[in-house]
Amino acid sequence: MPNKPTSFEASVADEPNLGEKISDTATQVKDKVSDLGCTAADKIDENRDTAAGGLYKAASALHDKADSLPGGEKVTGLAHATADKLSSTGDYVRDHDVNRMIADVATLVKNNPGRSLLAAAAIGFLVGRAFSSND
Repeated sequence: MPNKPTSFEASVADEPNLGEKISDTATQVKDKVSDLGCTAADKIDENRDTAAGGLYKAASALHDKADSLPGGEKVTGLAHATADKLSSTGDYVRDHDVNRMIADVATLVKNNPGRSLLAAAAIGFLVGRAFSSND
């Protein structure tokens, strides 16, 4: 005695192109996500010069103020070294597009998985603290 089909089975049987529809929908979603990723990358690329300019400005301000910081030569040297790193970061941001930066981060993570995980946890903690309510 054959089993009577359930309503779900009957609706699937009535829809012979269901697999194609699911595949088409998945393709549309994938294309939309890809477009959004490209749009985001384009926006970042458009603002690279602005970001690099901000880093240069911060480096210059730190160089200018380094000699007046309390703590002696050690603090002054550390401030100048930090300003130099900011300037180098500005050069990197200005000279590399988003795809190259992503590839460089992927290489860094592959070469230093432990440190990368620790850095991601620290950044996550800091971002969480920044957005948490202190009520």
